[in-house]
Amino acid sequence: MASIHKDFPVDAPAHEVWDVLRDFGAVHTRLAPGFVTDCKLEGDARIVTFANGTIAREQLVDCDDERRRLVYAISSERVTQHSASAQVIEDGEARCRFIWITDVLPHEIAPYISVQMDAGVAAMQRALNRTKAAV
Repeated sequence: MASIHKDFPVDAPAHEVWDVLRDFGAVHTRLAPGFVTDCKLEGDARIVTFANGTIAREQLVDCDDERRRLVYAISSERVTQHSASAQVIEDGEARCRFIWITDVLPHEIAPYISVQMDAGVAAMQRALNRTKAAV
């Protein structure tokens, strides 16, 4: 299984970034606007539309407030396995690290997923760094 890791700094306190990440139905407005253009909740799942037109059903697996960790899974025709976790780690009072890990099969789709995650990271950095400025 391919495992893709993205780890980036955020210039905002961990509790503020976690508040954004844990808002599962607002990924398109709070966490990654521009990368995600729409999101609709259906029970414990969200139907996400990405800027490139791809639509995915992301099933919430866990939302752990103590560890500031969110886990979701995707099932689709293109991927045999797709699970992801995102976690916010405190790095001082005014900064944190955002760790996003995706495990995916088949291996051949990993480069595409990695490029998409890079676009997601760029959108998240813009949104999350603005979060601090707005507070």
